[in-house]
Amino acid sequence: MRMADVRKIAVIGAGTMGAGIAQACAAAGFQVAMRDIEQRLVDGGFRRIREPLAKRVEKGKMTGAEVDGILSKIRGVVDLKEAVAGAQVVIEAVFEKMEIKRELYLSITEMANATKRADRVVGMHFFNPAPVMKLVEVIRGSETSDATVELIRELCTKLGEDAVEVRESPGFVVNRLLVPMMNEAFNLLQEGVASAEDIDKAMKLGTNMPMGPLELADYTGLDIGLDVMEVLFRETGDPKFRPSTLLRKYVRAGRMGRKTGRGVYDYTRT
Repeated sequence: MRMADVRKIAVIGAGTMGAGIAQACAAAGFQVAMRDIEQRLVDGGFRRIREPLAKRVEKGKMTGAEVDGILSKIRGVVDLKEAVAGAQVVIEAVFEKMEIKRELYLSITEMANATKRADRVVGMHFFNPAPVMKLVEVIRGSETSDATVELIRELCTKLGEDAVEVRESPGFVVNRLLVPMMNEAFNLLQEGVASAEDIDKAMKLGTNMPMGPLELADYTGLDIGLDVMEVLFRETGDPKFRPSTLLRKYVRAGRMGRKTGRGVYDYTRT
């Protein structure tokens, strides 16, 4: 199959990532089926797309007609067969319930083996928010064909993303590097080496990071970060991935980050 043959993309999952991917695909001109298991979840996906686009219109960065054009290309679907019918590319982006993700997170090869088309299964690791972040890790499974990888790299370009090709490995590239840094930031905070503000300031000013590791953990969700660390620790046995006890305490206390109003920082006061 050639890139010119790709007209419809099915996105399975209408959560934060699924909605962002659906938006990016529609903005690139593809017809999109955004599927989730209940209509309320599909409706939530559309809300996640509309709200930031409406803010762009308010700021004069887009027109209402451009927003309508993007939304017109996305069809909300509950039935899985209906979603994938006629789709040339299917992107799995199930909602961030990590008990579901856990079994899929690391093994593109395992997922491919459950199909009769292992050569056509490839990983696309987007970053949140998908319409803004310009990186996709393209993960090659043991049976993924060169043609499939090339097609997806071309698709990334069409979506305005830069692709890096990664052999299947726990955490791929970004999380393999990022997770130990975030975890160590929690260890430093727990040990009283520095305040949260100074840990973040040190990394922003010392390494030119746009966001400190603790700020980033709050942004992405402490529960998500903890679960990724546990998966990496279980898969590799490497102690650098053993989650900080302070991180565990925050998650047990319901301090998940920005989405709950409190994480490392308190967002209820802003």
